[in-house]
Amino acid sequence: MTVLNGIIPCLTIDGAARAIDFYKQAFGAEEVSRKEAEDGKRLMHAHLRINGSDLMMWDLFPEFGMSADRPHGVTIHLEVDDADTWYQRAEKAGATPSMPLDNTFWGARYGQLLDPFGHCWAIGGPIKP
Repeated sequence: MTVLNGIIPCLTIDGAARAIDFYKQAFGAEEVSRKEAEDGKRLMHAHLRINGSDLMMWDLFPEFGMSADRPHGVTIHLEVDDADTWYQRAEKAGATPSMPLDNTFWGARYGQLLDPFGHCWAIGGPIKP
């Protein structure tokens, strides 16, 4: 039986195959499936699972009006057991810190990074003493 998330982020990425490799290294992503486009150079669809949640992505298809501009206004949040471990792994894989990891006023250990493809990722978890 397949369990579906209520909302699944779908990312447009110029270089989706490279992004899959990065997400595997940075966030321990599991590749569920991928489908190449007819041109054999781009991915029409890819399905990943990160920390028990689904993420979809595809390559940039300008012929369908897709833009390669850096995404704005969306942050992908990962709620994890140890924010420090996840944040450091992503940084080591090539993500750029945009908000240092710290204990917050709302009771979480939280920080943000930008992946090499311009997407913002938040890492949150229990506060560290």
